[in-house]
Amino acid sequence: MRIDCLSIFPQIIADALAHSIPGRAQAGDQLSLHHHDLRDWATDKHHKVDDIPYGGGVGMVFKPEPAVAAIRAVKAMGEGARCLVIHPSPAAPPLTQAVVNELADYEQLIFVASRYEGLDQRVIDHHVDREYSIGDFVISGGELACAVIIDAVARQIPGVVGKKESVEQDSYYDGLLDYPHYTRPAVFEAHEVPAELLNGHHEHIRIWRKQQALARTLQLRPDLLERAELDKEARKMLKKMGYTPEAPR
Repeated sequence: MRIDCLSIFPQIIADALAHSIPGRAQAGDQLSLHHHDLRDWATDKHHKVDDIPYGGGVGMVFKPEPAVAAIRAVKAMGEGARCLVIHPSPAAPPLTQAVVNELADYEQLIFVASRYEGLDQRVIDHHVDREYSIGDFVISGGELACAVIIDAVARQIPGVVGKKESVEQDSYYDGLLDYPHYTRPAVFEAHEVPAELLNGHHEHIRIWRKQQALARTLQLRPDLLERAELDKEARKMLKKMGYTPEAPR
């Protein structure tokens, strides 16, 4: 997969993705990550990429000319690849695991990291394919949001994570939160690992993990249960916990 990042601080994204799984993906050629400075497409002598907003107000807005020129140029570098242009924004639908899984199927992703008051709306309306929020809060710029989304996508690229099961058991992969994890020692400061994990019985372990994932989701994110694909066993477990999910249509 090819990913291009457009930013006025490209090093922020590059540094954030240089290590761990995204770093290995780049070293192993599963992920081709390219960083571009938006100022390279500015046409004035000061390489200016922002201007004051029409109608007044505080802050600056990213100009359309450099952004559109950059998107077009970088898209051409993909040589006709199936491409999607993404602009992270707090005023956008939330990123979900289902979206991440979908993004991983594209051949090229282009991320536009804006700052200040954001990106000229004409660029968003006519040159950006998707906008996503990483949470109901505001950060200093889109670079770290881009890095978060890219990290999530990189995990879904075949061959990047050693064991496919590690990805499939992540929180949100099946619509639920992950179950608790434990390692040695079996007793730490008088706190014991649950007995179900120590008996070596695979079916007992599977059932315990499923119950814990459902219980954790019910406690912390009950909204996820409303849209999760729950099998008959999961519905029975939830009923015992006092929650009756809506029957599948």
